[in-house]
Amino acid sequence: MPFWVQYLLFGIGLVLIIKGGDFFVDAASWIAEVSGIPKFIIGATIVSVATTLPELIVSLIAAAGGKVDMAVGNAVGSVTANTGLILAISLFFTTVVIKRRDYIVKAVLLALSAAILLISGQGGSFAIWGSVVLMGIFAVFITENVISAKREMDGGDEREKIEKKTLIINAVKFVTGTAGIVLGSQLLVDSGSEIALKWGISEALISVTLVAIGTSLPELVTTVTSVIKKQGSLSLGNILGANIIDLTLIMPLCSLVSGKALPLSTQALSLDLPFCLGVILLALVPLLIRQKTGKVQALGVFAVYCTYLVLLVR
Repeated sequence: MPFWVQYLLFGIGLVLIIKGGDFFVDAASWIAEVSGIPKFIIGATIVSVATTLPELIVSLIAAAGGKVDMAVGNAVGSVTANTGLILAISLFFTTVVIKRRDYIVKAVLLALSAAILLISGQGGSFAIWGSVVLMGIFAVFITENVISAKREMDGGDEREKIEKKTLIINAVKFVTGTAGIVLGSQLLVDSGSEIALKWGISEALISVTLVAIGTSLPELVTTVTSVIKKQGSLSLGNILGANIIDLTLIMPLCSLVSGKALPLSTQALSLDLPFCLGVILLALVPLLIRQKTGKVQALGVFAVYCTYLVLLVR
């Protein structure tokens, strides 16, 4: 394939995720308004599942092909990128006041998932008991969201009648936005990887940086679009939910697809997983204590992420 085609595909992918993110946030916000479900819960469930599709697809394909390092690196690296880069952007540019009770369960589940993954991998591979525990955490996450949604909707005011035309428009926006984000992200990852290789960058470095960040582009686009549209709670819920899904669903499924325990490299145990857990705690603990976002905290989280990248490429 001619080199210029890779640049063209890269540009097309960028356009798709930007426009797809715009449609996606509009539709998700509309769902929250007409259903009475808080935008945080919409972000943590519907939006999160859709925006983690690239990570899921890439990791499963990698695991099925025997590329377990890429499968693990993509899932864990995406969580670190989501928190250290994307959440930091959201925290810096938006001020969101939260209620601790709305976030505490999801924050604990996320931190616990990263800790379980780190502990269960100390033997050099992702232990089976770790998969079982992570799948249990995923079940708790989904159950908690359903219960929260029902609680918020109970006793609410009667919703206005939804026009069929409006419903169709928003359904099309949601599906089109999701497709644009997923397809655009895949184009960016594939073409970006080819461009990087042609410039002499190693595949190992690409897998833990470009692929991980690239598959997190849906979360980045959704976050930036949410910031522009002043939907900070939707962005925060999306990132928390996406991270929980990355760790509790993708890792166990990759282990199942590969047919064996996932081996963890020295880098994963000594660098990737500790930094993943570290940025999660740095981002969420102050947020839960203060119950609002802050620029200093955002800069601190971003600085830790930059340190992680420097250590990767040194």
